[in-house]
Amino acid sequence: MAETVTEEEVIDEAVIEAPPERYGFPFSSSRGQEVIHPPRDQWKAAAEALFEDNWTMLVDITAVDYLTYGANRALPTSVKPERFEVVANFVRFDTGARIRMRTQVPESDLRIESLYATFPGSDYQERETYDMFGIEFVGHPDLSRILMPENWVGYPLRKDFAQGVIPVQFKSPNQPSDRSQKEGRSS
Repeated sequence: MAETVTEEEVIDEAVIEAPPERYGFPFSSSRGQEVIHPPRDQWKAAAEALFEDNWTMLVDITAVDYLTYGANRALPTSVKPERFEVVANFVRFDTGARIRMRTQVPESDLRIESLYATFPGSDYQERETYDMFGIEFVGHPDLSRILMPENWVGYPLRKDFAQGVIPVQFKSPNQPSDRSQKEGRSS
């Protein structure tokens, strides 16, 4: 005997299966913190919406290179994972709440809009992310290296950046360790 399903049950099931959204973007939670996942072309608009809703402090901006990451990235099903992800954290002063914004950036086009016009404190954070990962913040007033020399080739925090060797000189274990032994005195 076939079971009949009411229209209300179908609507309730659809609501449950729909991915949650916040500010019109896919939403998740990570370690007790809310996370929104705007697409790259809406990164700046999402940050502006947060600002208008009293998320007035941009704590930091950074990036992640997932080239060698094999574990689950905990992305909503509607978000296509890319090699690079730009992450920003915001705080509301009136409640002390935090929210994180994670946006996927394809390796073939490492560009995202600058948040400098809305959050001037993003200046050095965007420059550092550019310097370490090579992600260009379009519209930034001075996107130049901040940590590495201007003539540096490559981006040190990318997973495919060759690791160099810096020679470090240590004392040989056979060398005298204190002054009396160096001068030939005995105790």
